[in-house]
Amino acid sequence: MTAGWSTKAQEQLIDALGADYTTAALPPADRAMLDYAVKLTRTPHAITADDIARLRTASFDDRAIHDICAITAYFAFVNRIADGLGVELEDDLLGG
Repeated sequence: MTAGWSTKAQEQLIDALGADYTTAALPPADRAMLDYAVKLTRTPHAITADDIARLRTASFDDRAIHDICAITAYFAFVNRIADGLGVELEDDLLGG
């Protein structure tokens, strides 16, 4: 998506994504994917068939939907393990 973008435009997108992805200028498919990932992360019990249908409407096939779900779930799993074991990231990994 960012091929041919200026460095400034890329930085603006990164800043917008970091602050509030819903304000970033994203293609509809990217927005649908992020909406699903956020919902799966924050309220997994609230995922419905309509959420999957929105991904299909955004042109994701079953394999892509599986991958979005699996990657989102994997990150949640790894974060829970790290939090549960009291793992702390080194400053350089935190941008410090």
